[in-house]
Amino acid sequence: MTLHPNPPETLEFHDEESLDQALAQCPNVPAAFLIWPSEGAPYLAKTALLKRRLDRLLGRRSQPSRLLHLRALARRVEYWPYASRLEASLLLYELARTHFPDTYTRVLKLRQPPFVKLLLGNEYPRTQVTTRLSGSEALHYGPFSSRSAAEAFEAGFLDLFQIRRCQEDLEVSPEHPGCLYGEMGKCLRPCQMVVTAEGYRSEVARVEAFLRTGGHSLLESIQTARDRLSEEMEFEEAARMHKRLEKVTALVQSKGELACDIQNLGGVAILPALRLDAVMLWFLLDGYWRPGITLSLELEEGRPVPLDRKIRERLHQLPPARRVLLKERQEHLALLTAWFFSSWRDGEWVPIENSSSIPYRKVVNAVHRVVKRATAIP
Repeated sequence: MTLHPNPPETLEFHDEESLDQALAQCPNVPAAFLIWPSEGAPYLAKTALLKRRLDRLLGRRSQPSRLLHLRALARRVEYWPYASRLEASLLLYELARTHFPDTYTRVLKLRQPPFVKLLLGNEYPRTQVTTRLSGSEALHYGPFSSRSAAEAFEAGFLDLFQIRRCQEDLEVSPEHPGCLYGEMGKCLRPCQMVVTAEGYRSEVARVEAFLRTGGHSLLESIQTARDRLSEEMEFEEAARMHKRLEKVTALVQSKGELACDIQNLGGVAILPALRLDAVMLWFLLDGYWRPGITLSLELEEGRPVPLDRKIRERLHQLPPARRVLLKERQEHLALLTAWFFSSWRDGEWVPIENSSSIPYRKVVNAVHRVVKRATAIP
């Protein structure tokens, strides 16, 4: 499936004179490009200044240099101008997968984001921080900006429950030595058979509900208990519940804007376009990026058209959902994380929890903000 909606521009040349003419006509714009040799694999890269980069790689040189020079090998250049960093990342990803199917992960140097994983297939479920999605029975919560952020969140919510923190495959026995967390009352001690497997599973179900609802299941139960204690004039207990509520609220807020059950992770990136009278919409739905949509803001027959209607029409033109391999889904989430948590993030992100209920008003407002920034006089 093609992610990028635009075909490449091409520079054709057959000798040194035509190569110099092609370089002279090349625009100095941000672009991803392929330099094709007479035989073998192409050279893939992206640059903020295309003409300057091609002059360095293909231009004439008066003196020998150790810098890469492809003038003697090159026969054709294909390039795709881009207007945003995320668009460049998605474009480079697609080109690398197409032309380097066996080595594209090394070519891209794509960093996998960390997740908190609840291992539901284990007889006595536990959590772990991982950078790999798995097809086993598990709940993946994330992505997080860093491994330390994921570990801090894991430690924080485990303090609220009593499931085990040990990583071993338990062999339960009354003679098991246990651990410090069991002595502190922070674990139900299934290893020592203090709790039955069914009793331990009920605590795991609370953890699962906490993660699937983004913490709201626990927040609601604490609020209900606090309000009930207050009505019964148990003010000391109500105050204790209020402090617990503040602790859980702070933990939920610390998880970051993207972290959730990845089955519910989706959204749309609203980015600048090459045209000033348009924006680019990149939807992440059903676990993978859909082809980019160019949303024109120009008048039709001299009258403005409601943007939400335009977005609905363009969204319905996207190809139907397809089955995505776990590896591809993880790579698409890595592209999102690299852009979202970067210092160079451009555009805006609007979360979408359900592809059947897209918040069109929020998307329209984000479109207006992106256009305003793109057309602002520096």
